[in-house]
Amino acid sequence: MTTGRNRQAPRPPEGTPPQAELARQARAVLAEAVRMARWAAADGDPGAGPLGPRALERAVAVLELTPTQASTAWDRAKLSGLVELHDGVVRPGWRLHAWDSDDSAVLRGWVALFDAWSLIHPAPRGVATGTVSEVIESVPQVLSLLQLSAGPVTEPALLDLLRQRVAELHEERCEVTYDPAAPGDPDAVAVTPPADTPRTAVPAASLAPLLRWALEGLAAVGALTLGREQATLTPLGNWAVWVKLEQICVAAQSPAGNIEQSAQDMLHGCARLTPGPARAEYRAWLAARTVSSAVAELLAVARGEDALLRGLAFEALRVVGAPAEPVVRSAVDHPQLRPYALIWLAEYEGADPEDAHDVLTREESTWLWIDTAAAVADHGDGELLVRHLDSAVQGNVPALIEEVRAVGHPRTVQVLVALAAAHPDPALAKAVRRAAFQVHTGGA
Repeated sequence: MTTGRNRQAPRPPEGTPPQAELARQARAVLAEAVRMARWAAADGDPGAGPLGPRALERAVAVLELTPTQASTAWDRAKLSGLVELHDGVVRPGWRLHAWDSDDSAVLRGWVALFDAWSLIHPAPRGVATGTVSEVIESVPQVLSLLQLSAGPVTEPALLDLLRQRVAELHEERCEVTYDPAAPGDPDAVAVTPPADTPRTAVPAASLAPLLRWALEGLAAVGALTLGREQATLTPLGNWAVWVKLEQICVAAQSPAGNIEQSAQDMLHGCARLTPGPARAEYRAWLAARTVSSAVAELLAVARGEDALLRGLAFEALRVVGAPAEPVVRSAVDHPQLRPYALIWLAEYEGADPEDAHDVLTREESTWLWIDTAAAVADHGDGELLVRHLDSAVQGNVPALIEEVRAVGHPRTVQVLVALAAAHPDPALAKAVRRAAFQVHTGGA
């Protein structure tokens, strides 16, 4: 068996620097944002949105930045996940903790900033919001051309591509019209323009300032460099475009169609799959989301009452790998998630999956046995529940019952009742039923 952590990853384009060098470049781009994040985490009150006036004054004085530099650094720190805001209080994000030691965390933080370039680079004034949105939507095609060219591309060539893409967007959104000969007629037939109808004309002159704006915004986050009427992807930008294309390819390979579902519905759909196809679904679902939002959604499902989904959520987190490690480590303090988190961390740190359960105490192993039994009782059958007895760490059923009663799992009564109903041995079933009654009534 293989996991998402040890499967062979696709190779980046030839000539792409190693991850350590890419991370060094990303650290350079975000150096001021890191300084701001560390200061803000210590200061604790820089403001929930834009830097508050007093906090801005403190930041300018301490960090020796101009007000514009300080505001930009603050925006970058938020967008790259270096700081988090909880009820107006600033806390260091997990990426800040991992910044000096985890190249993967650094690159994911930079990609988050790359995705949000238009949020920190104000559009030219006097341009319609819709046009700005169309240009932003067309930027991936511009970046793809830059990558395919593997070198400088002139701005006129990029402008021509942008004009064509914006025209296509107009056509896609206006492909169906109503017969103008019958205004107000409820029986008027919807017609599609003839095939030879020309596309909506988009003047190149009106898009030129927006192209320059987009290129400058991408250059500001380190994705490309600008020369005289030409642009070239940086190694970071080239790598990021490749990553995005890989994500699209992975997402397109989802056979079960769970990409657009919530984490809960996706896991429900994967419950019927064997491990290999299930991991393919997890990868496709994850590729269509940011890592932070996907991990948070999976962990929220794990905290729910469905024990089957709890186990599947941690299987999906195995596919996430290193970026999920800080969140999973924090889950160790959650009693309901602790056994799953400890096993996940043991496997992540190199333990054989068959030996990973050894990190659990006997009490934690018993708690996990009950949780798994609850999943079987809810979604399996009686025979499978009886066979589940063999996986208990206790050597016999009386010892298992005694320790199950002591653990205090909220599903203990339901599990014991289901086991009593399914077990073919009348005497054992009676003992299990008695134990369920005693747990229910609070007896010894």
